[in-house]
Amino acid sequence: MAVPPAAMGPSALGQSGPGSMAPWCSVSSGPSRYVLGMQDLFRGHSKTREFPAHSAKVHSVAWSCDGRRLASGSFDKTASVFLLEKDRLVKENNYRGHGDSVDQLCWHPSNPDLFVTASGDKTIRIWDVRTTKCIATVNTKGENINICWSPDGQTIAVGNKDDVVTFIDAKTHRSKAEEQFKFEVNEISWNNDNNMFFLTNGNGCINILSYPELKPVQSINAHPSNCICIKFDPMGKYFATGSADALVSLWDVDELVCVRCFSRLDWPVRTLSFSHDGKMLASASEDHFIDIAEVETGDKLWEVQCESPTFTVAWHPKRPLLAFACDDKDGKYDSSREAGTVKLFGLPNDS
Repeated sequence: MAVPPAAMGPSALGQSGPGSMAPWCSVSSGPSRYVLGMQDLFRGHSKTREFPAHSAKVHSVAWSCDGRRLASGSFDKTASVFLLEKDRLVKENNYRGHGDSVDQLCWHPSNPDLFVTASGDKTIRIWDVRTTKCIATVNTKGENINICWSPDGQTIAVGNKDDVVTFIDAKTHRSKAEEQFKFEVNEISWNNDNNMFFLTNGNGCINILSYPELKPVQSINAHPSNCICIKFDPMGKYFATGSADALVSLWDVDELVCVRCFSRLDWPVRTLSFSHDGKMLASASEDHFIDIAEVETGDKLWEVQCESPTFTVAWHPKRPLLAFACDDKDGKYDSSREAGTVKLFGLPNDS
């Protein structure tokens, strides 16, 4: 049975411990010009700001395609949308209607007004920020934990805890296909060309299906343990997977071979995001920092300090700004109360 990364504890994922490193991880000689340039930028833009978003932990953050809005989904059963104004997030609206936790959300790939939420209440909801209304509620068979929108905008895929993936027509809001898998499905994604569908699974594999036929193309043994998350870079050159072995592996999209891996985290990798230019990869776990690597070399570019496990990271689609959410507690009044904040890294130090 699939478990959303946000709900997993260290025991559920298995811990690799420090120093585990795949034999093909290479070490490069000296930082590149890009790394030095970005490090210089972040030295002046290393501020992280917190913005109140929810009354419980935030499971998912995502930017609209134009970068004007950030959406967050929470255990409190709501989604929130913020406007990015200068160097701050201004809360625009809170979206209510789900009867259970909002585990994942994503925006339409080319329409900056539409986003979709997946919930444990056995529905997905499509929202329009112009009317602030739910424009469609689609009933599904199980408790939904992961969701993605196809690059052509025509289909929404949603996966549930019973390892069923449902493909929903984004215009008619009707189910087009449904696949029951015999393995634990963790995260799902189309490739950028929209002709293949990828799933990461509990056996450490990446399963690839043709789309729209949904015929098996290949199964790649990517990791020795649970393969948790997957992301494609905006340039269409690579995709990355994060695993319970605490490694991030980078794959060539065309060759389907592993190019390199990143091994600075000690805990299961829950979340990944490529920067808008495809040159940086952020990865996070229960380690109290977010690792930012240069994609081409694997070199450490920066680390963002956190006080608790990080559930979700998302680079802005146009700027070196990273949105994320952690398992923070609101220590001022009650150390067990969840803070429910979203955070933004990459702000000017004097802002």
